[in-house]
Amino acid sequence: MKRKDTSFELYIHIPFCVRKCAYCDFLSAPGSEEAKASYTEALLREIEAVKTEKREVSSIFVGGGTPSALSPSLMGDIFEKIHKSFSVAPDAEITIEANPGTLSKEKLFLYRNVGINRLSLGLQSPEAAELKSLGRIHTYEEFLESFSLARETGFQNINVDLMCALPDQTYEGWVRNLRKVAALHPEHISAYSLIIEEGTPFAKRKLNLPDEDTEYRMYEDTAGILAEYGYEQYEISNYAKKDLACQHNVGYWTRKEYLGLGLGAASLWGNQRFSNTSDFSLYLNNSGFPEKIRGDREALSLEAEMSEFMFLGLRMTKGVSKAEFLEGFGVSIESVYGKVLDKYKSVGLLEETEGRIFLTRAGIHVSNGVMAEFLQE
Repeated sequence: MKRKDTSFELYIHIPFCVRKCAYCDFLSAPGSEEAKASYTEALLREIEAVKTEKREVSSIFVGGGTPSALSPSLMGDIFEKIHKSFSVAPDAEITIEANPGTLSKEKLFLYRNVGINRLSLGLQSPEAAELKSLGRIHTYEEFLESFSLARETGFQNINVDLMCALPDQTYEGWVRNLRKVAALHPEHISAYSLIIEEGTPFAKRKLNLPDEDTEYRMYEDTAGILAEYGYEQYEISNYAKKDLACQHNVGYWTRKEYLGLGLGAASLWGNQRFSNTSDFSLYLNNSGFPEKIRGDREALSLEAEMSEFMFLGLRMTKGVSKAEFLEGFGVSIESVYGKVLDKYKSVGLLEETEGRIFLTRAGIHVSNGVMAEFLQE
């Protein structure tokens, strides 16, 4: 695929957390202070070893795990190395994930001083019983304290993560949660349905989950409720105030090149996808030699790139651009996917307006099935 934009995104993985949550299947685990220091040293070696020909970094996302579990000095070392090794755009969006209960004024001031300008707070629920069920370490009161501290230290772009369809949750309970958080006016809200992943504690329990109709109502009414507070839905699970969509995630959905650094971090570089090793010892011993820690390489065919353009782009409410498909691949979108497009337009799951193709409200509810068809072409 031809790309006009030569800038790229940077993802930094911090695999540590205070305690593994009951629903979590991410690459994360509690770690000692010694392990955190050793990992940071290894990450610094990888950052220094990576060569990107001084291409500009348009956004940085520090995810985990719980990145805020690192001490201010370790996070400061990471960003000092990033700024020495990469050409970071002056207006780059720089996000760090944080959990209430792991933040302090000292950490937040450090984040601001190293250039972090967006904070993503993992609240998940304001209800004590739901937080306990999820295995979260914080209270809603600690979240409010963290949110207030973030505002005091200058953060003007804050995301709050919320989860619906939780065990024993009612429709009315979800609406209360949503309104409670929206009333705080964070710039962005990510609202996800709980997914029970294999291998997690939740997968081994018998849970009283909302039925399908209730979950449908929870999702369907979220956009309307958040619109009352000035939020616009721009992706299946994401809502933002005007012009404050997460640019890093938009980059993922539009197939912007990104480089993932740290344990298990994934990358899209040119027409290749690859991931770093998930073996902690292997990473520590070889992080200074990127080729030794990278695996799962996949050279994407033109057909695979087209498929990704479609199923990633359709996650966004604005959908995909016919003109961008033609410019990127040299063929029209209809010549490749005409039958699938006609099929789903005819049953009201896809719509086309002003050269863009996007999922309808009905299409969003069955988005996985629609997107799967583009993978099969």
